[in-house]
Amino acid sequence: MTQQPARICILGGGFGGLHTALRLSQLPWATQKPEIVLVDQSDRFLFSPLLYELLTGELQTWEIAPPFEELLQNTGIRFCQSLVSEIDIDQQRVHLQNSQEIPYDRLVLALGGETPLDLVSGASSHAYPFRSVADAYNLEERLRVLEESPADKIRVAIVGGGYSGVELACKLADRLGERGRFRLVELSDQILRTSPEYNREAARKALEARGVFIDLETKVESITQDSISLDYKNQVDTIPVDLVIWTVGTRVSPVVKNLPLKQNQRGQITTTPTLQVIDHPEIFALGDLADSHDIEGQQVPATAQAAFQQADYTAWNIWATLSDRPLLPFRYQQLGEMMTLGIDNATLTGLGVKLDGSLAAIARRLAYLYRMPTLDHQLKVGFNWLARPIIEALSS
Repeated sequence: MTQQPARICILGGGFGGLHTALRLSQLPWATQKPEIVLVDQSDRFLFSPLLYELLTGELQTWEIAPPFEELLQNTGIRFCQSLVSEIDIDQQRVHLQNSQEIPYDRLVLALGGETPLDLVSGASSHAYPFRSVADAYNLEERLRVLEESPADKIRVAIVGGGYSGVELACKLADRLGERGRFRLVELSDQILRTSPEYNREAARKALEARGVFIDLETKVESITQDSISLDYKNQVDTIPVDLVIWTVGTRVSPVVKNLPLKQNQRGQITTTPTLQVIDHPEIFALGDLADSHDIEGQQVPATAQAAFQQADYTAWNIWATLSDRPLLPFRYQQLGEMMTLGIDNATLTGLGVKLDGSLAAIARRLAYLYRMPTLDHQLKVGFNWLARPIIEALSS
């Protein structure tokens, strides 16, 4: 009687989930290759660090959000587009909203996070999140309406002075130009708290050059259709706005939070240095939903760069558990930090290099091109980036 191949179920097709699946499909399986199933609610992978470029027209959707079916061609990986409704860790089964059921031998939790919009009155009705392609389309539609309106100024408030808030402020300021009036609202006493000083200073200059007003130590009290109320040192001011974008916070999805697994206060699942879930070595967790410390005890940040690195170790360790090999504890490497600060402008530090301006923008693009999920997609996008300036020059 032929033994059934092991089934590896990967929930979430972001950086962590997709790269784990691709890496698993490439590893040398001495016996029967396992069945690899990737589940995501979207039909497309999103290269999230380049999402800002959709709003300025610098990039197109297909470049930063290729369909999973295209990326997984000839890999043997099965893709299921559906929401996860329940995970039964006792029976080792995943229930999907389309009524499918997937039994598993190994499970990878890589579902990422959600933007919490219920922290402030009116945010869920009137604020725009910025995490997905759908979010970018919704924001694009709102911007188009505002740009076509007869209003002299377009007033935009961006909540959160972290990476996403700063990058959005710079891109949108370049898009709206003289018509834009921007406020960046930050609860702490400085923007980009975790950034290297060089990047923080470059960001400050970029925001200042674009006339973005920064509200530090300021809390959002409430949001309405045309106003935002801000609390600065117990004094509340209500300011008229046309658009509020919410970039603060990440929340673990309810389907993960309800699991009877060890979690931290934020609902993230605690893992061992081998990225296995405590008391459940058949389950691996990575990315935004994981509370991970590497072999040296350093907290692993919830960034695309970290998820990309975790994917390699997750794939290897799943392979090791199915091949009777030793597992590798995760060792996080801080490779530096890159940010876009408007059209044809960026800043980066890392590996002894500090750059800003247009040269940094080119370096950032090339680094991200190298990180695209498959060689085929890298070639398509790279060719398009080379050809576009030539086509534009010929057509002008």
